Amino acid sequence: MGSALQNAGSLIINSLFDFFLFIILLRFLLQLTRADFYNPLSQFVVKLSSPILLPLRRIIPGYAGLDMAALLLAFVIAFIKNGLLFMLVFQLKPHLLGLVLFAIADIISSLVFIYFLAILAQIILSWVSAGNYNPIAYVLFNLTEPIMSRVRRVVPPISGFDLSPIPVLIGLQLINILVVNQLKALGGQFILGV
Repeated sequence: MGSALQNAGSLIINSLFDFFLFIILLRFLLQLTRADFYNPLSQFVVKLSSPILLPLRRIIPGYAGLDMAALLLAFVIAFIKNGLLFMLVFQLKPHLLGLVLFAIADIISSLVFIYFLAILAQIILSWVSAGNYNPIAYVLFNLTEPIMSRVRRVVPPISGFDLSPIPVLIGLQLINILVVNQLKALGGQFILGV
């Protein structure tokens, strides 16, 4: 019974915290890429994140075009989530540096996930509504174009097929393997004292 409650608690913590982390980081990226904030998708993200983010912005100013309040909030969300999970699952008080590493890994993993989803959604929308204006496709284009345009210089379209998403998706998975997994392994050593 105890493990079933732990699993249920773990699911609830992961779901809630990951959702808020996703929204905060998506808002950070939309602002960073200067996406249209009057777009329905952007407005959805803004309305969900503003109640928490706007008060923080009064205390934490932006720096060099980066929304530092959003980054700090994302870090705090990931930090608290991992602390709660380790206390619930392993029933131990985790090491501070281990939690910091896990929080950074979660942020990087969430950014990778956002780009992965955005690229896949853009591919699917290009098949379904090619040539038609779609407000979500427009925001996805703004979000992914800074990366995709650089890759298109190296991997140009072949016979009208844009193959640039393939190396980008592979690169995103490599970031998960080479960076996120390593940060979590190092964090786990601090937390579990291995």
